[in-house]
Amino acid sequence: MKKQIVLFSLLLSCISCSINVKAQTSLPIHLGIKAGGNLTNISSTQSFEGKYSFGYQAGAIARLDLGSAYLQGETLFNKRKTSFEGESESSKLSWNSIDIPVTIGYKIVNTNEFNLRAFTGGLYSYSFGKEITGADDIKQAFSKFDKSSISLIAGLGFDIQRLSIDFSYENSLSNVSKNFKSKPKSFSIGIGYFLF
Repeated sequence: MKKQIVLFSLLLSCISCSINVKAQTSLPIHLGIKAGGNLTNISSTQSFEGKYSFGYQAGAIARLDLGSAYLQGETLFNKRKTSFEGESESSKLSWNSIDIPVTIGYKIVNTNEFNLRAFTGGLYSYSFGKEITGADDIKQAFSKFDKSSISLIAGLGFDIQRLSIDFSYENSLSNVSKNFKSKPKSFSIGIGYFLF
């Protein structure tokens, strides 16, 4: 508990210090923090129907401004969940992942106080810590859960000064398991704050 209080205090100190930095900066590079939620689903099978479930994410962001265009990279911890409904039983699947999305975007509206953006790119995901409950055939299908995957990502976002909000859609190019030919897809909302 003491460690959490210390970490939270350090985070608040960083944010407070960053507010004192000049609002107008010549540096095109911005670093910040990000947190949010996701809705993840895995395609349905012949005997089970996939359902979206809510998870969460948190991490760091970096953006390189190139005029109206920009390049953005992130490192995020994601907790993903999904469920399957069958005729007589249901199953739940959850897993952790370290996600590294890299996107290129364009500022449709580009002012000092407000930006409206569109972006697209790719995402590398390393998964671990899977948990499966429910039907035995689902457990067996996910027994060889693939740890690495690549996804396509696209979305819209806007910035209000240092605050950044992104809405994105991810579609995996990789199956979640060698025994389960199904690709996850997710809707995400992320709220970021640029420290400078």
